[in-house]
Amino acid sequence: MFDKQQRKLKRSAKLISVLSKYGFKDMLARMNSGNKQVEIPNTSDEIVSKGTVYERIRLVLEELGPTFVKLGQTFSNREDLLPAELIQELQKLQDKVDVVDMNVEEVLENEFDISIKDHFIDIQKVPLATASIAQVYKATLLDGNEVILKIKKADVQTLIEDDLLLIKDLEKLISSYSEIGEKLNLKQAISTFEKSLLEEVSFINERENILQFRRNFKNNKETYVPKVYAEFSNNNVLCMEFIDGIKVTDKETLLANKIDPVNVSEVGLRLFVSQILDYGFFHADPHAGNILVKKDGRIVFIDFGAVGKIPPNDKEVLENLIISFVSKNAHKIVRYLKKMAVSYQIPDERRFENDVEDILNFVHSSSLKEIDPHLIINKMKDVLKDNRLYMPDYFYLLFKGIGLIEGVGRTINPDLDIVKSLHPYTKKIFARKLNPKNILKTGMDRMMSFTDNVDEIPQEFRSILQKLDENKFTVSSEIKNIEKTNQLIKSSIVNLILAMILGANIIATAIVFVSESGPRIGEMSLIAVLGFIFSVLLVIILLLRITRK
Repeated sequence: MFDKQQRKLKRSAKLISVLSKYGFKDMLARMNSGNKQVEIPNTSDEIVSKGTVYERIRLVLEELGPTFVKLGQTFSNREDLLPAELIQELQKLQDKVDVVDMNVEEVLENEFDISIKDHFIDIQKVPLATASIAQVYKATLLDGNEVILKIKKADVQTLIEDDLLLIKDLEKLISSYSEIGEKLNLKQAISTFEKSLLEEVSFINERENILQFRRNFKNNKETYVPKVYAEFSNNNVLCMEFIDGIKVTDKETLLANKIDPVNVSEVGLRLFVSQILDYGFFHADPHAGNILVKKDGRIVFIDFGAVGKIPPNDKEVLENLIISFVSKNAHKIVRYLKKMAVSYQIPDERRFENDVEDILNFVHSSSLKEIDPHLIINKMKDVLKDNRLYMPDYFYLLFKGIGLIEGVGRTINPDLDIVKSLHPYTKKIFARKLNPKNILKTGMDRMMSFTDNVDEIPQEFRSILQKLDENKFTVSSEIKNIEKTNQLIKSSIVNLILAMILGANIIATAIVFVSESGPRIGEMSLIAVLGFIFSVLLVIILLLRITRK
């Protein structure tokens, strides 16, 4: 505990020094009031005053290191939260990473309690790549298979955890320093960043992501997912199959290997759309460096540290959103966006719908080849921001991923049509939704949900009766039209009674359905069939009464 406190104080001193250096002393007084052990350094002769406040924020993040750089990169696509000038600066952030000396053999022997000569023929000493979290080395197993070893840098986990504590302190500081933090829901955004970064630094999590992708695409002949060697993988080391592939944007090498770049662009986009719509589990950073093409033309996604996960219920809403987009239904788009949102405070519903209508008109009035997905995404982000819709994390990852994969595709195929790639999936969604089995399942799910709500009504009534019995039931209201109110109450009671009868009938029908007694029509119970018809009639009556009122 003492060691952790010492580490935090050391990083706090670094943070305060850097903030002071770039002219943010007005913030430091508040920070230091809660931490008397760290003095504000006198850096008046070192202050970097050139550039705007947004440029200086970027310089602060770069100097503070990888955790803060990743924080800036994460927020660089959150136009809904931050001003455009700051977004532009955050998009300039790049990891400045130096190669770290690492004894790979010693790391492996300590991590897995093995002798290197019993498992490896060769391990290269110079890393293939280096990043802020890990370095990657090429190696050859005893059976001749080539692998890569992704090895976490020493103390990086501790550094990230310490920095996350500081970032939370900064969030509290910003929220207390101004109303911006609370208005922008920074606490939730920082919490999301923390979860994402801890998942990315966990190689166990990355291994599970790879295995999930292998299961999802095991029967797909257009892609290949690298094999993981579990015996040489843990939270600090990830061993996986080496892919001898061509960089996806290397058009000349693709052509030299008789691989059609246009086909590669279309397949890559199709695979990414499949990840989203078929599985709700997609690569969150599909830039050119993370996509390779094997000599046989199959596309390989690598680096699965960051993925997007769409909950099943949201996946269905997303499908409905796409259908509404294709059918140009602005009203339904608004409805489904609100359903997906974490929270919203829409100032003007009519204006919101008009904004969506404008985007639809723009898309459908343009030639498909002239449509710039980046422009559409930016317009959509502006609409969400103006109408104060805060969407779940995966929604912004979708925007980022679509922008990246489309940019990669356009590099090798300027005529790439992202809307065309969606057509097969919209047809598939329509076909599935119109399938009788799906209609029956959806109807039963909604009926059971309705029945569950009906089951809760007696408990609510008991609560009201108990309060009446104890003289604790009070009603505070202003009734302007008592006659209409009485009529509404009577109507509601009738609806409630019908709903209770419906619930009882469904339960009774279900019991009869599984029973083998009584008259039958083929394999079906006649009483169960009649019960089902009666339930349908009650539902129709209820819907008519509710919609009429």
